[in-house]
Amino acid sequence: MGNRVGIHTGFWGELARQALAGERLTMEEGLAVLRSDDDQLLPLLQAAYQVRKHFFGNRVKLNMIVNAKSGLCPEDCGYCSQSIVSQAPIEKYPLMEKETLVKGAREARNRKAGTYCIVASGRRPTDREVDAVCEAVREIKNEWPMKICACLGLLTESQATRLKEAGVDRYNHNLNTHQDHHANITTTHTYEDRVRTVERVKQAGISPCSGCIVGMGESDEQIVELAYALRELDADSIPVNFLHAVPGTPMEGMDLLDPRRCLRVLALFRLVCPSKEIRVSGGREVQLGTLQPLSLYAANALFVGDYLTTEGQVAEQDHQMIRDLGFEIEECAY
Repeated sequence: MGNRVGIHTGFWGELARQALAGERLTMEEGLAVLRSDDDQLLPLLQAAYQVRKHFFGNRVKLNMIVNAKSGLCPEDCGYCSQSIVSQAPIEKYPLMEKETLVKGAREARNRKAGTYCIVASGRRPTDREVDAVCEAVREIKNEWPMKICACLGLLTESQATRLKEAGVDRYNHNLNTHQDHHANITTTHTYEDRVRTVERVKQAGISPCSGCIVGMGESDEQIVELAYALRELDADSIPVNFLHAVPGTPMEGMDLLDPRRCLRVLALFRLVCPSKEIRVSGGREVQLGTLQPLSLYAANALFVGDYLTTEGQVAEQDHQMIRDLGFEIEECAY
């Protein structure tokens, strides 16, 4: 493999220089990242770190999720414990009351998270749900200088505009996987539906957040092309999730990742999308394990606390991990 892609002393440094110059990695170079030997992992991470440090220094942005509406989803996404095809024993409830959402923001501040993410299950929100989220956002914004991210599913233009007017800074809607692999993951909406929602929030003046889930049977070439797609979409924030195959979901038992593979994926996204927020997201604790600290040499953000229906490590452990690296938490992530 090394001979085919021309890996030599200084190869990874050349990729870092290309990224800093705004040049996109070629497919061959992207595959070299994903297929590199284990003895090349540290030089690869050093190259990714050069790019990360240029744009973000040693700062780490923390995000916290509130599962504002759980289950009750008509979509058939194979990775998700909240989908209609899931048999996972999760808690199910409608949209939380405003007071509960505001309380969650207070907890996010306690955990030093600069971004509070209000996430609701479902295909798309009703107008009533959008109004309820807007009310909570206004109250939160009146209390704290906190960035608010919403993730409510497919949006109409008017809903995106109302969220913007209420003070929503960012909207998350992941591409999740490669366009050609999408139908293997879900059949109740299309890849184009997802792209359309990201474009709508951009048009409304909301910062776009869109990322992926790795480990769902996609090819190396598809991972590289997905990184290209997110670069073209110009997503400001790119959450990189690693499949946590929850028992009771169609993907139960799927295990295609190891910690070193995850680190190569993060390095790839940093080199392809050099100036963007790369966030280590769902599956971090399960798939990266004891190598979690190394992820921050490529990524500059992570989720702190629990995810939607799975637990994360306690916030104090994340804070300690960041301190041990000599990095610092960017508490007000504007």
